[in-house]
Amino acid sequence: MRNMNKRKLILALAVIFAVNIGLISVFKVVTGAGGAAYKRGSSGDTVKEIQTRLSQWGYYNGALDGIYGSATESAVRRFQKANGLTADGICGEKTMEAIGISPGGEDYSNDIALLARLISAEARGEPYTGQVAVGAVVLNRMEHPSFPSTMAGVIYQKGAFSCIDDGQFDEPVAESAYRAARDAMNGWDPSGGAIYYFNPVTATNKWIWSRPLIVTIGKHRFCS
Repeated sequence: MRNMNKRKLILALAVIFAVNIGLISVFKVVTGAGGAAYKRGSSGDTVKEIQTRLSQWGYYNGALDGIYGSATESAVRRFQKANGLTADGICGEKTMEAIGISPGGEDYSNDIALLARLISAEARGEPYTGQVAVGAVVLNRMEHPSFPSTMAGVIYQKGAFSCIDDGQFDEPVAESAYRAARDAMNGWDPSGGAIYYFNPVTATNKWIWSRPLIVTIGKHRFCS
């Protein structure tokens, strides 16, 4: 009897082990190696953000309801095809990064979105290099002792950017601005370390002309 109970215990432990292994495998498929993945059936604020960004770029025209349905999946597939990604309709690590949502943290994602909005408002129609340079100026200011140390602090600093006051900051964000924001935050600085820029055709502040010129990109002069 004792040997039979022992065999039953071993069998039960083996079954539990097998079930756990199966659950771990399923978890890996769902989350992916780099973090959470979103696919049909997912829901929540992150899914709503995915929908919002894809809608802004013209890939998605459904409801911004935070539900990852067939329409969201199709939009993700189109975005993936357009950006050279595996078109599986699943928002894994690479797709999330391409969209501008960092699997590593919500703060990074929010900074990308905020910087992209500023770039779109300030440099819409400028060469792509010029858009990245505008983003770099914001990041350079964050490192400079004369400016706030946060993204929001720099962008919303009173009088810093005219787009905050004239309403352009609230306009739809250009897709290229998200790419430019990511490139700037990844270290590309076409401005050469500038902390100011201006359009000489529209500038009304005489003081800005006193700043040493570093480089001109498109319509903007980037200065130290």
